[in-house]
Amino acid sequence: MALWLGVPVVAVALLVAGLAAVSRHYRTPQFPHRRDPGASGIAFDEIRFPTDGAKELYGWWIPAEVGEGAPTLALVHGWGRNVERVLPFIRQLHPAGFNLIAFDARSHGSSDADGTANMLKFSADIRAALDEAIRRGADPQKLGVLGLSVGGAAAIHAAAHDERIRAVVTIGAFAHPGDLMRVELQEKGTPSILVPVVLRYVEHSIGARLDDIAPQQQIRRITAPVLLVHGADDAVVPVGHGRRLADGGGANVELLVLDGRGHSDCNRDPLFWPRVTALLGKALAR
Repeated sequence: MALWLGVPVVAVALLVAGLAAVSRHYRTPQFPHRRDPGASGIAFDEIRFPTDGAKELYGWWIPAEVGEGAPTLALVHGWGRNVERVLPFIRQLHPAGFNLIAFDARSHGSSDADGTANMLKFSADIRAALDEAIRRGADPQKLGVLGLSVGGAAAIHAAAHDERIRAVVTIGAFAHPGDLMRVELQEKGTPSILVPVVLRYVEHSIGARLDDIAPQQQIRRITAPVLLVHGADDAVVPVGHGRRLADGGGANVELLVLDGRGHSDCNRDPLFWPRVTALLGKALAR
């Protein structure tokens, strides 16, 4: 009898420990950017615009110099970063004739806090940024997204649910959030018995099954051109995630694996920009 009475106690202890692990591991400290496009001589407007949950996002609106009819890209940073992370992409894409909207996702940078960040919130914030770009005169037929890491995974989810997105470029995107979290939690010393508890809590907190929202499942819904870029030496999101994404997509999905590159330096590879600008130019010229 005493043994059976102890079972609920153990279950509660496991649940509490699992929730504590989620809180510790996935908390994103918010810190504002220190540099902006003005340091590179690029004119921009500081903006704030609404997203889900009655929250506001901070961002930069950078209109193209070519005037009306320019394609527009939303630039999305990764986990725990802020809008400053996409400055190297702004410096390349602004002279190429794109309108750019870059922003801090919720619970990042100078945007509103909204509990624990997750891929679905990133996805909703991408679509809010596209709404804002259209309000500022962007052509709704020429919208694309370039996302880094979780920003890339969220770009896949957003494009699967928003047909306005006509081109997607991801860099170091993951195929399945549960697979990545499982490895991360184990590397942080979370006992194996607690990992399923943590993952179930994550599903409860976001209101969706991780298998259902996984980018490797969502990508098959996208009809727009997609370029998946992955560093062969990526230690944060192994290149196998990129291959799984490519396998899950259709003929519209391309995979570019860059030898010798990791999670944060793919844009420095000589193969990167020719492939990115070729795909974006073709997809968004229509």
